[in-house]
Amino acid sequence: MSGVAVFLIAVGCADIVRRLTHRQWPAVVAGPVVSVIAAALCGLLHLGDLLLVGIAAVGAVAWELSCTRAERAGGRWQVTPLVLFGAVLAVLIVLSGLGSSVAGPVKAWAEWAPVSAADPNRIVLTAGVILLQLVTGNQLVRLLLGSVGSVKPAGEPQPSDRLKGGRLLGPMERLLILGLSLAGQLAAATAVVAAKSVIRFPEINAQKARENGGIGIDDVTEYFLVGSFASWIVALGGLALTAAG
Repeated sequence: MSGVAVFLIAVGCADIVRRLTHRQWPAVVAGPVVSVIAAALCGLLHLGDLLLVGIAAVGAVAWELSCTRAERAGGRWQVTPLVLFGAVLAVLIVLSGLGSSVAGPVKAWAEWAPVSAADPNRIVLTAGVILLQLVTGNQLVRLLLGSVGSVKPAGEPQPSDRLKGGRLLGPMERLLILGLSLAGQLAAATAVVAAKSVIRFPEINAQKARENGGIGIDDVTEYFLVGSFASWIVALGGLALTAAG
């Protein structure tokens, strides 16, 4: 699963760059650069490794370009990055047998550090999954919301205007679910999911008494439910990848 790890790390870093700079070309360049650096640090230098790293690099570039297009055009274009992301992941998983085990500086560090009992392959994959929960996770959730019409065209009132803090709470929630699950605390992770619904309920219920530029309770509820389930799927999907790796 080394190719999957490189792809997730490349996309995660590139998305962070795109959000920090609000420009396209640094993120497009960051994807391939991070892919090469990650491959070098992991000692992925065999022919099969190079093929997987190449797919990861091209996939990262295509992801950044398609996300930018989706944000500008909206509508049906927001499905394209979702399909692309899933397709690249599927190809890398199917071809994962071509990759070799993580070696190089990462393996040397894993043997030296207190986490020496951990598998270097799992360490790298977990790093990629953690990055997935940050900006990339928010991007995946927003694309899904846009594709089902829960996000309005730019310039119009948004359901998210009535639910503050989603971009910060989303990554925190996903990281908490992922961390608790990896630690074997599945019951605690379930409690986090339940707690979010309980805490948000008064805020959602308050929308019954008023509207904000045409944004009513139905819009806010749909946005909350679709966004929450999508966010949980990103966290659980990352957990499944770490378990498979």
